[in-house]
Amino acid sequence: MATGPIARRDEVRAFDRYCIEELHVPAIVLMENAGRQIADVARQMLGRMRHRQALVLAGGGNNGGDGYVVARHLAIDNISTEVVLLAPRSAVQGDADTNLKILEAMGLEIHVIEGGPEDVAAGLERHLERASLIIDGLLGTGTQGEIREPYSTAITTINAAGIPTLAIDIPSGLDCDTGQPLGPTIRAAKTVTMAALKVGFQNPEAAAYTGEIILADIGVPWRSVG
Repeated sequence: MATGPIARRDEVRAFDRYCIEELHVPAIVLMENAGRQIADVARQMLGRMRHRQALVLAGGGNNGGDGYVVARHLAIDNISTEVVLLAPRSAVQGDADTNLKILEAMGLEIHVIEGGPEDVAAGLERHLERASLIIDGLLGTGTQGEIREPYSTAITTINAAGIPTLAIDIPSGLDCDTGQPLGPTIRAAKTVTMAALKVGFQNPEAAAYTGEIILADIGVPWRSVG
């Protein structure tokens, strides 16, 4: 596993606040820094494939925002990229919304999948048929409690497709602090985690979900705060 600082969920949140409130680094800059490094890893993974088609899967939160940055940088490199949002468009707020609006202005089509489990599974399967790499931006380190719909069906459908997956910060469905699955959980080939390794990664059982862990910075050196 990668080496570096190790942090709990609350420490990660405190570090983000420190960067924004004390160092005056805008949150959207942190999102950009994260997304660019994830895009670098995605390019490396796609470079080994004969067919290069990226599928960015986003939820309504900031992990999805990181995913929109990834999609932009892959599209700039002329890598065929689709974006699927598993939340209402109106649920995307703040810096994630800003990055999504950039994609929309660029003319990159955003597919919104809503409805019951059957609708979610069928909608995802249509996009998965074309994908050679999935970028998982569905759920982040703040996830606690049982994984609910539409994410439980989405994760089950993604895993069943057997397509290499790159997780943003943490595989969707994995508990940040315990390394235990909270229900259906993404089984990633690689995980690019930001600023610090998550304490749950020390659980030997977590490796089945994280795959290779890559520690990336967000433009600010780690500092334990809070």
